Formats: sequence, structure tokens, C-alpha cells
Amino acid sequence: MTIKIKQKLVEIYNRGSQLRDVRVLGLSLFLIVVLLISWSGCKTIQSNYTLQKQITELTQENKVQQLKNDDLALQNEYLSTNQYLELSTRQNFGLGAPGETELLVPEGVALAQLVPISNTTTSTNATNHQSGYEKNFHAWIDFFLHRQTTAD
Repeated sequence: MTIKIKQKLVEIYNRGSQLRDVRVLGLSLFLIVVLLISWSGCKTIQSNYTLQKQITELTQENKVQQLKNDDLALQNEYLSTNQYLELSTRQNFGLGAPGETELLVPEGVALAQLVPISNTTTSTNATNHQSGYEKNFHAWIDFFLHRQTTAD
């Protein structure tokens, strides 16, 4: 039994001497250098990626600003035309072109020509047999469509 232990100790010592061999040390040093260079390359690639991403974001922002500037330039060009001046004087001052006649229609005559809405009576009868969710839904629809309903 002691012979086996001695043999194992000798094997371990011989392996330790293999680690002290110049070839193993050179190979391990070469491996460390390769790993450091690879790590540095990966960091460089990552920094280039982030910089490229920033560049594309800034170029997109520049394009958006350029489009806004072009839009404002077109708007300024339109505001300086005679067509805009004529429309603005008609709207703001109520003026017209020479020779035009303006017709004023009384409010009562204009409202007499409207078609009455008959959906309000059917919606109030239908809401009596609906659940709370359905009543709420129809109330919102009536609100957005500017329908007047009677209170329940």
C-alpha cells in the first residue's frame, strides 16, 4: 500500500515538473496574450457599435429637423402669396373682391331646412332593457356624436 502512495506522489511531482517546462510556460503565456488581444478587439468592436448607433441617431434627427425647416419654408412661402392674403382678409375682415355680392341668411331660415333627428327616442327606449355596461357604452357614443339624451 505504501508503494502505491509513493508511486502516486512521484507521478504528481513529475506532473509539477511538467508545468515548469519552458514549452508549457511559453504556451500558457501565448494563450494569455491571445485572450487579452481578443478581449481588446471585442471592446473596440463594442465601442464602434455604440458610436455608429449614435451617428445614425444624430443623422436621423438632422433629417427630421431638415424636413421641419422645409415645411416652415413652404408655409412661409404660402403665407406671402396673394391667395393667402385674400383668404385671410375674407375671414378676418369680412371683405370681398370688387363686384362680389354677399348673401346673409337669417339663422331661423337656415335652421328650418335641417332634418330632425329621430334616433333619440329609440335609444332611450332601448336603454331601459340594457345592462349597466351597455348603458355606459351607449352614453359615451351619444356624447361623442353630440346626441342629446334625456336623463334616466
